[in-house]
Amino acid sequence: MKKSKKVKKSNSWKIKQHRDQFFKKSKTLGYRSRASFKLIELDKKFKFLKKNINEKSIINFYKNKKIKIIIHLAAQAGVRYSIKNPDAYLESNILGFFNILKLSKIIKAKHLMIASTSSVYGDGKKFPLKEKDDTNHPVSLYSATKKSNEVISYSYSKNFQIPITCLRFFTVYGPYGRPDMSLFKFTKAILNKRKIDLYNQGNHVRDFTYIDDVIEMVIKLLNKPPKHQIPFDIYNISNSKPIKLINYIKFLQKNLNMKINFRKLPLQTGDVYKTHGSNKKILKKIGKIKSVGIDIGIKNFINWYKKFYNYKK
Repeated sequence: MKKSKKVKKSNSWKIKQHRDQFFKKSKTLGYRSRASFKLIELDKKFKFLKKNINEKSIINFYKNKKIKIIIHLAAQAGVRYSIKNPDAYLESNILGFFNILKLSKIIKAKHLMIASTSSVYGDGKKFPLKEKDDTNHPVSLYSATKKSNEVISYSYSKNFQIPITCLRFFTVYGPYGRPDMSLFKFTKAILNKRKIDLYNQGNHVRDFTYIDDVIEMVIKLLNKPPKHQIPFDIYNISNSKPIKLINYIKFLQKNLNMKINFRKLPLQTGDVYKTHGSNKKILKKIGKIKSVGIDIGIKNFINWYKKFYNYKK
């Protein structure tokens, strides 16, 4: 009798498993409440430490640690909130980011990966959006701060030979997502039988990218730092299958099996009509991935939401 082969789990599988354990253990402390999280040991190689990137003390704390690769995702995100509270974006996305950049220089990081955004493309008209396209006309403070991150990163990469990769994320969605994102807000409102705010009559077009696909792309880039004369590069992290928001909501309605009531509103300040990123460059670098379709992605999110919040009819 032949012994069955032991299947080796991928790094992306481990990350997703750790993510699930992490939020499960912290659930009673409040969803996404970083201030309440305790140190959680998922394995010997994982530690959660609550630190403020805006404080310069973070550099002294980490500079003697054995860190080779940094994935910098911490930021003040969101287009609309940047209109209401611009100071938060300058503090986190400029000063906080620069602290991480200085730390990378001090520890001689082998690879610094930083979160940028599809918003840097502004209200582009030529699709799909490619990494070489013009990004000099951001329409929100949020996108302007992220564009500045890319520019400053380039100068540091050139002057100090730090391998830096900028990741332009396109509308990431899925379990454990940000509560201010449309899928989260819509699901919560619908289940509570409230109207949902539909900006621009639902005619927005978005390149929704499922969280597990994002994780896989980022992990596959970890050990592939730029090796150009100036070791700097930019990648779209996108599904490259844009969908109208109104059709997105239809998938939501189908999975919830509930009537949806709209409150139709005009286009908001700082919003763009369409996002659609080319993912040819990233797939050429890491190889093809089996992406999650919008129907499955929304279904997965709803199942998670109901379970996480103990939703009962």
